Amino acid sequence: MSTVSTEIQGDIAVVTVNNPPVNALSHSVRAGLSDAMKILSANDAVKAVVIACEGRTFIAGADIREFGKPMQEPHLPDVVNEIEAMEKPVVAAIHGTALGGGLEVALSCHYRVALTSAKIGLPEVKLGILPGAGGTQRLPRIAGPANALDAIISGRHVSAKEAKSWGVLDELVEDDLLAAAIACAKEATSKGPRRTGEIEIDGSAFGDEFFAGFRKSIARQTRGYFAPERCVQCVEAAVKLPLAEGLKRERELFYECAQNPQSRALQHMFFAERQVSRIPGIDKDTPRRAIKKVGIIGAGTMGGGIAMNFANVGIPVTLLEVQQEALDRGLGVVRKNYERSAAKGKLTAEQVEGLMSQFTGTLSYDDLSDCDLIIEAVFETMEIKKKVFTELDRVAKDGAILASNTSYLDVNEIAACTKRPEDVLGLHFFSPANVMRLLEIVRADKTAPDVLATCVDLAKAIRKVGVVAGVCHGFIGNRMLSPYGREASLAVIEGAKPEEVDAALFNFGMPMGPMTMSDMAGVDIGYLNRQGMGRENYETKAYDWVDRLVEQGRKGLKVGKGIYTYAEGDRTPQPDPAVMAIVEEESAKLGIERKSIPAEDIVERCMMALINEGAKILGEGKAYRASDIDVVYVNGYGYPPYRGGPMHYADSIGLEKVYAKICAFAETFGPRWWQPAPLLKELAEAGKSFADYDRENAG
Repeated sequence: MSTVSTEIQGDIAVVTVNNPPVNALSHSVRAGLSDAMKILSANDAVKAVVIACEGRTFIAGADIREFGKPMQEPHLPDVVNEIEAMEKPVVAAIHGTALGGGLEVALSCHYRVALTSAKIGLPEVKLGILPGAGGTQRLPRIAGPANALDAIISGRHVSAKEAKSWGVLDELVEDDLLAAAIACAKEATSKGPRRTGEIEIDGSAFGDEFFAGFRKSIARQTRGYFAPERCVQCVEAAVKLPLAEGLKRERELFYECAQNPQSRALQHMFFAERQVSRIPGIDKDTPRRAIKKVGIIGAGTMGGGIAMNFANVGIPVTLLEVQQEALDRGLGVVRKNYERSAAKGKLTAEQVEGLMSQFTGTLSYDDLSDCDLIIEAVFETMEIKKKVFTELDRVAKDGAILASNTSYLDVNEIAACTKRPEDVLGLHFFSPANVMRLLEIVRADKTAPDVLATCVDLAKAIRKVGVVAGVCHGFIGNRMLSPYGREASLAVIEGAKPEEVDAALFNFGMPMGPMTMSDMAGVDIGYLNRQGMGRENYETKAYDWVDRLVEQGRKGLKVGKGIYTYAEGDRTPQPDPAVMAIVEEESAKLGIERKSIPAEDIVERCMMALINEGAKILGEGKAYRASDIDVVYVNGYGYPPYRGGPMHYADSIGLEKVYAKICAFAETFGPRWWQPAPLLKELAEAGKSFADYDRENAG
């Protein structure tokens, strides 16, 4: 079946793209559009052309199956130039989304009609590249440089209403899109083509000062990224250069981005997030359980945040607390969260009340008896968790899914205190639970396939990235966090200042350094965890200096002092000489001669520790794919997406080099904490990568 067809309706030709599921710009579509323009240009009976699409959307972008492969002619820049050069008016009929190359096709048309529900966008920056078929040159001409920069740098979907206000869309209709587009084409026959590329930009308001201000405004959100600056340079070219020269500059900067390692890393993350829901043994035929009502045990910060995810998508929630005061406080925090969104214009007052109507508070477990899914979010101790699940086993209906929000604890042990271990799994939300995208779905030994399948689907329904993990201490994310934190703390005791460790990892791309993160989370949390572990089970010299801080009442940001000090009402960490005095005392006690540690050495040790632990998790089967680990670390721990996650970062270095470095660390620091992961050794010696492992073990 041809992906592009043409039908003549009177003197109007309707060119239709039909390339399910999203009408991607595969080679056949590009060639079909090019051929249609040539044929229709020569057909004197045709006075105007409409480009429309079958299915649920207009052209939604490039064909991801062609990523990384040599592109076949015709190339998209040539196709859009060909459309724009048509002597007969060309109208784009837009429904669904016109994204990336799809919007570039629409911009090359002379007129654009869209459904009011349609959206447009240029999301290429999210893949580490920039619009390479004239998007950075035509959008500023029709929408203005400021609006174009907003769209290109954010990569966001722009509503049809907003796009029309920019001048990108000529007409909006509620329905009968094709009829409206044909009517527009008939009217355009008397006006002729109106080429976007021929619009002149008044550059008087868009000089160097404007672009300097814009760069400053995006500096924080684009820190470390390569593509955004090249996007800005492209829009500068649109302001200063004729179209032909601007298109040439766009192609030069496009290739700079495409050849930068960040584009490979960001595209890796794009595919990795789409892979996480592919679970061995689970497919579309696996039964799912209906989730029409959810119970949450614990109305604290975590429980309330978890509950909001379900209310946001219209699933009623029963929130359980042991005391009325705690329940009222929890529901009050939920309301404040929604009211804060309303104050920002994201919700109306009516919507706030509608969302709050989804919540029912209770002090009785019996009120959870009609819930299809019950999630406990209580204190992180096994004794308390077991009491909760014993009670849930009594009250929950047959077929209800019972989930623990535990961060570290053994879900198999929790499941064993019920008579229905097949209905039990972990759903580890990340704080703040109503904001963070990551959800670790912990598959216990006896978790039923339909329970797992239901929760994988549910993660998508509540707009989370759900990654399945096996049972082990800390699962994927927190298990890897331990060696990362260990090496950061060791760097302090060996000679670095806390702020130097933080600066090294912040400059690597982390949103904050590990010392600042520890203060924000509460330094006492790790302290209490270590108290329960026994000194033989952790690297004492890494943490004794931290434990002394906690014992002096320095518990972190919440009390105004931890590893750093904080002025009242100010979250900015300030180095404290009193902390360094403790660090130096501990170093002397251990016989450590403190030495300056280069930033690159701090980063290397922390990253190698992450990678090695990730390889152990993968080799033990606690993660299905290396890319799943990357998704966890990018979405849950702020690992810079432009590095592709720790496992992709290891591949970019080369596993032979990574393995050699870890072996060297084992020689220098001792093998206890630096025993190379067996899988890492195996892959390195075979000259393979984690990506090879994923491909060979794809499920």
